[in-house]
Amino acid sequence: MNWLLWIVFGAVAGWIASLLVGKAGSQGPLMNIVVGIVGALLGGWLFNQFGASGVTGFNLPSLLVAVVGAIVLLLLVRLFSRGA
Repeated sequence: MNWLLWIVFGAVAGWIASLLVGKAGSQGPLMNIVVGIVGALLGGWLFNQFGASGVTGFNLPSLLVAVVGAIVLLLLVRLFSRGA
């Protein structure tokens, strides 16, 4: 059951990030899940580098960390996809 919660958490974080970056959820649910989960890992790493706590569980601060990481991921993908 825990993995199902991580998938939902990733989907929500990826969806929010895609709305904020300007994709308006056009990636689809599977990509939102992937972006959200990878974004949580990236956001956790970034926050730890600056001395803040990363993803600590299923709570609002962790969701914000995941959304920030997903936004960074989407912006990096957009940057490199335009250069190709």
